[in-house]
Amino acid sequence: MSQLKNFRSLGKKIVCIGRNYREHAAELNNPVPSKPLLFSKTTNSYLAEGEGKIQTPFGCKNLHFEVELGVIISKRAKQISQDNAFDYIGGYTIALDMTARDWQDELKKQGHPWFISKSYDSSCPVGEFVSKEKIKQQGMTSDMIFSIPVMLEYITKFVTLEVGDLVLTGTPAGVGPCKSGDKLDIGITDVTSAQFEVE
Repeated sequence: MSQLKNFRSLGKKIVCIGRNYREHAAELNNPVPSKPLLFSKTTNSYLAEGEGKIQTPFGCKNLHFEVELGVIISKRAKQISQDNAFDYIGGYTIALDMTARDWQDELKKQGHPWFISKSYDSSCPVGEFVSKEKIKQQGMTSDMIFSIPVMLEYITKFVTLEVGDLVLTGTPAGVGPCKSGDKLDIGITDVTSAQFEVE
């Protein structure tokens, strides 16, 4: 599992789950999905702690932060069952899903894909790799609409996950705007933490 410490350079994709907490869907006036809502970020989105600041993309006037638990894949996963989903997890990380909210809102209104609002450079700051043995899943993820095993089963029906790939599991309520100079402290209590500054 030591190779997974380099998941940012090892993995090929970042698969994200949207609206996976009822409270978060409600605060943005979005309906609760009946099945996992998937989108992706490209790996240029990664930003490790200490490697620079979070960029506000040119022209964005409403940058939001969303704190999420990231699941790091340990072996090739294709059409897996939720019953053995944890066998494919090598560890976890804490992550930010940075969102150009004004862009996303406008693109949604027009019925267009909102990829650019989620996948610009530095839009996925991540903490360190944490082995799966260090995290107790049940309490931390009990408020999710779709559990991690359900997510992985659903994703791998369509997309093969590979070693080092990252799955972002959604954000609870409490997302908010940030601006230049803000410091964002994120973490999992008693497990890991990270700090990022907005440029």
